[in-house]
Amino acid sequence: MKTTFKLLLACLLISTVSCKKNKLREVVEVPLPNNESKLTIGQPDDYKANEGAFDLYKLPYKFDDLAPHIDAMTMEMHYSKHYLSYTNNLNRILKGTNKESLPIEDILKKLDLSNTELRNNAGGYYNHTFFWEIMGPKAGGKPKDTLASTINRDFGSFENFKTRFSDEAAKQFGSGWAWLVVDKTGTLQVTSTPNQDNPLMPRQTISGTPILAIDVWEHAYYLSYQYKRKDYINAFFNVINWRKVEEKYKATLN
Repeated sequence: MKTTFKLLLACLLISTVSCKKNKLREVVEVPLPNNESKLTIGQPDDYKANEGAFDLYKLPYKFDDLAPHIDAMTMEMHYSKHYLSYTNNLNRILKGTNKESLPIEDILKKLDLSNTELRNNAGGYYNHTFFWEIMGPKAGGKPKDTLASTINRDFGSFENFKTRFSDEAAKQFGSGWAWLVVDKTGTLQVTSTPNQDNPLMPRQTISGTPILAIDVWEHAYYLSYQYKRKDYINAFFNVINWRKVEEKYKATLN
């Protein structure tokens, strides 16, 4: 049986024509929370994209595995609502077109930027897939081996890189992303893009192949960090899977 309590409202004084005062009392029953109302978090495998050219990236970790740096509710909402929507929209847009069989990277590189619907959803799909890939539980620390040497070469030190990357993410006005990319000369550069744009698309300030990214749309952090974007950026360094970032960097050398 549900437990209830009675909430006594303030008495209302009503004046009659004869100036007699009648006191009215209203009683409202409000149910107390119970165990059945507790929030439940699903699992990544609970969600499937509509049939089409692209599938959801299968997370190799659970929604709560990145906590406390990224909370489980944010992960589930981000993956099952935002990412799923971009994926379904992209599959719908591509259905029956000559782009349906292309890799997502080729779609982005040859993108007509005036095609806003394709631009937003192809970017949203690629960016989020990339984001899930380069994070993981029990991660963080610093890169090693070849990537560490290249970061030292191009930024002077890991700490210099971290400051540059964090500043780029923090100063991105409104929604967008910050990136570490390998440009056409093989140099590492930090850049940012608005909305769901990315450095593979035409006419970017800095073009290149991404090897690291952070999502700075508010839905990526607001439940835990509210307006404190810098706190979220600092926490992000605790979930970077540098082994995966190194793999992506080495792939550009080929």
